[in-house]
Amino acid sequence: MTTLKRALFALLAIVPLLLPAIAIAQDPAPAAEVSTPSNPIAAANKRLEQARQQLADLRVKIEAARENGVRLGELRLEVEQLGRFALEASVSTRERFNQIKARLDEIGPVPAEGQPAESEVIKEERARLSDERAAINALTGSAEELSIETTQLSNEITEMRRTLFTETLLERTKITPEVLEEAIGAGANEGADLQRTVGGWARFVWNFKRESLLAAISLSLVVGLVLYSVGYRLAGPIIQRNKMIEKPHYITRLMVAYWSIMIPTLAVGAFAFACYSLLSSFNVLRPDIAPMVSTLFGVCVGLYFVSALARAVLAPNRPEWRLVNVSNDGARRLERSIFAMALANSLDYFLGTVSVALGSAVVLTVAKSMIASIVIGMILIWISFIRPMLREGEDPATRGRPWPRTLSMLLMLTGFGLIAMAVIGYVGLARFVAAQIVVTGAILVTMYIGILSGRAIGTQGAFARTYLGQRMAERYQLGEVTLDQAGLAASLGIYLIVLLLGLPGILLQWGFQLGDIESWAYQIFTEIRVGSISISLIGILAGVLLFVLGLVVTRWFQRWLDGTIMVRSHVDPGVRNSVRTAVGYAGVGLAGLIGISAAGINLSSLALVAGALSLGIGFGLQNIVSNFVSGLILLAERPFKVGDWVVAGTTEGFVKRISVRATEIETFQRQTIIVPNSVLINGQVGNWTHRNKLGRIEIPVSVFSGNDPRQVTELLLEVAATQPVLRNPEPSVTFLGFSATTLDFELRAFVADVLDAGVIKTELRTAILERLRQDDIALAGPAAPTVPVTMDPESARLLAAMIDNAKEDVALRPVPSRKPAPKPVEEGADETG
Repeated sequence: MTTLKRALFALLAIVPLLLPAIAIAQDPAPAAEVSTPSNPIAAANKRLEQARQQLADLRVKIEAARENGVRLGELRLEVEQLGRFALEASVSTRERFNQIKARLDEIGPVPAEGQPAESEVIKEERARLSDERAAINALTGSAEELSIETTQLSNEITEMRRTLFTETLLERTKITPEVLEEAIGAGANEGADLQRTVGGWARFVWNFKRESLLAAISLSLVVGLVLYSVGYRLAGPIIQRNKMIEKPHYITRLMVAYWSIMIPTLAVGAFAFACYSLLSSFNVLRPDIAPMVSTLFGVCVGLYFVSALARAVLAPNRPEWRLVNVSNDGARRLERSIFAMALANSLDYFLGTVSVALGSAVVLTVAKSMIASIVIGMILIWISFIRPMLREGEDPATRGRPWPRTLSMLLMLTGFGLIAMAVIGYVGLARFVAAQIVVTGAILVTMYIGILSGRAIGTQGAFARTYLGQRMAERYQLGEVTLDQAGLAASLGIYLIVLLLGLPGILLQWGFQLGDIESWAYQIFTEIRVGSISISLIGILAGVLLFVLGLVVTRWFQRWLDGTIMVRSHVDPGVRNSVRTAVGYAGVGLAGLIGISAAGINLSSLALVAGALSLGIGFGLQNIVSNFVSGLILLAERPFKVGDWVVAGTTEGFVKRISVRATEIETFQRQTIIVPNSVLINGQVGNWTHRNKLGRIEIPVSVFSGNDPRQVTELLLEVAATQPVLRNPEPSVTFLGFSATTLDFELRAFVADVLDAGVIKTELRTAILERLRQDDIALAGPAAPTVPVTMDPESARLLAAMIDNAKEDVALRPVPSRKPAPKPVEEGADETG
C-alpha cells in the first residue's frame, strides 16, 4: 500500500472535527446586532430601519457585481437573510399584539348611545391600546413590504445570473493567428509573473514565517497520522478487496467499489481542508497566493476522486472485482483515458485560477480552455476506437470487441463536437461541456453505483451475506429478521448519502453557488408552504424524535413500575395489567402532544379535524368508538381481569389481554378469540374467578330403581369424603327424582380452585363407579347389568308350566307345504306350452 493510499484512509476521522468549522465558515453573520429596548415595538422599528439601510447598501453592491456570478450568488443569500430578519422583527411583536387584543376584549366596546358613560381611565386605556395596536399593524405592514422587496430583489439577482451564465456560454471569440500569438505572449508573461510571485512568497515565508510554516506542516502530518490510524481501523474492511475471495458476490463488489470511492475521497477532502485551514490560521498564505493554493487542493481532490472511480469500476489489475464486463487491456486503456481527461480538466481549472490571481489577459484564459477542450475531445475520439467489450462468461484476458455502434458513434461525435466548438470560437460552451463530461459524469456514475449498492443491500437476506452483516450477527447474536431490517436501514442510509453528496456536486458544476444550495436547503428544512400552511422538516423531525423518546421513556417506566413496585407489593395481576395499560396510553398521549407541539403544529387548528372526526363517528365509526369506550370501562371497572375464566356466549376460556378495542380470550383448545369490548359490556358474561377461585362441582348419578336411595346417598358422601373437596361447605347429595327404571341423584361439592374442577370431577366419577360395582349397586340405562327377579315358588311353577306348554305347541305344529314355483314360459310360446 502506497503512502498516499495510507494517508487517504486516515482522513476519515477528521470529518467530525471539521464539521463545526465548516458550519461556522458557511454560516453568515447576522444582519446587525440590535440592542433590544424595553418596548418591543420600538425595537422592531429599529430593526426594520436598519434592514432598510442594509437593503439599500445591497442594491449598490448588486449593481457593482453584475458581471460576477459568484458574488451575485453571495449577495442573493444576504438578501434572503435580510428578508427573514424583517419577518422576525414583525413576529417579535406578536405576543404584545395578543396581549393588547385580550385587554381590549376585557374592556369591551365603546358604550352606545343611551348607555352609561365609561370612566376617563378606561377611555384613556382604550385609546392607548388602540394606538399601540395600530402601530403594530403598521409595523407588520412595513415588514411585509420589506420582505416583498427582498423577494423581488432576489428574483432580479437570479435573472441576472441566468443571463450572465447564458452569455458566458454562448459568447464567441474569433480564433485567429494574431489571437494565438497574443495568447503565447501572455502565457510567457504569466509564467514569469507566477515564478516571481511564488518565489517571493516562498522566500518571505522561509525568512519571516518559518515557525508558522513548520507548525502548520507538523500539525498536518499529525492530523494525517491520526486519520490514517483511526480511518484504517474503521473503514479498512469495507474499502479493501480481500485477496482470499476468488469470486466475490456482486453485492460485495458493489459495496467495496462504492465505499472505496467515497471514504478515501472524503478523507482526502478533509485532509486538504485541514491543511489549508492551518496555513490560513497561521497567516502563511497571502491574499494572492491563497486562491491558488485552495484551487490546487481542490483539483487534487477532484483528480483523486475520478481516479478512484475509474479504479473501483474497472479494476484493471483485479478482473474478479470488476463491475463491468470488459477485457483487461480495455480496462487499462479506459482507466488511463479517464485519468487523462480529468488531468486536462484539472490543469485548465487551476491555470484559470492562476490567471485570475495574477491578473493575466483574458485571451490567455480563452487559449487554455480551447486547448483543454481539444485535448478532451481527442481523448473521447480515441476512446471510441478501443475494443473493450466481452461476451458473458468470456475470459477477461482475451482481446475485446469494439463498442456497440451507437455508443462508439456517440463518443466520436462528442469528441468532434468539442473540437469544432473550440475551433470556431465557442470556447466557453466547449469548456462547459467538457467539464460536465468529466466531473458530472464521474458524479453520476458514483451515484449510480451507490444506488445499485443500496438496492442490492436492501434485498431480503442480502445484508446477512455481507462482511458487516456477518460481523454483526457474530458479535450481537442477531437473527435473520433483525439483520434484514438492518439491511433495509443501511439501504435507506446509502440512498441518503448518495443524494446529500451527489446532488450538491452536480448543482455546483452547473453554475449554482453554495449560497443557492444553502438557501434551498433552508427553505426545504424550515419552510415548505402548501397553500397557507407552512411545514418545517426540522420541526417535524424534532417532533418525531421527541415522540420516540417519549415512547421509550413510557415503556421503561411501565417495565419499572410493573417489575419493581407492583411485583414487590404483590399486586393482583389484573390490577397490574390495568395500571400498566393506563400508564402506557397516558404516556403515548403525552408524547404525542409534546411531539405535535415541537413540530410547530398549532393544536387549535385541530378543531376542524375534531369536528370531522365527530361527523365520522356519527356515520361510520360508532362501533370503533363504542369498543374504545367499552375498553376504558373494562379497564376502570374491572368486571374481569387477565387470567380470569369467563364465559361470553359460546366463547369460554381464559382472558389473556384487555386492550381498548377488544379482549383476547384463549379457549381450552388454545384458540385465541378476539371479542369486541362492546359485546362484553352489552352482553352477559360469566366469570368463574371474579371474586375468588372457589367453585362448586356437580356429579349426576343414575342407578336402577330397585336400589335403596338412602344407601346410595351414604355411598356418594363416603366417596366425596375421600376426595380433595372442601369440608366447609361440606359435600351434599340431592335426590333429584325417580321413575319406573331409575333413581336420579346429584353429588354437590366445593373446590378451592375452580380451575382444578375437571381433574377432581374425573377422580370423583372414577371413585363412584368403583364403589357402586363393589357394592353391587346396578346403574340404570343400557349400561346396567342383568337384574335377578325374585318370586314365590307357586308363581315359579306356574311360569315354568306355561313355558313348557309353549315349547310343545311349537314342536307339534305341522310344517306348511311349499307351493312349487311356476315353470317359466319360453319366448315365443303361449302359456299352454
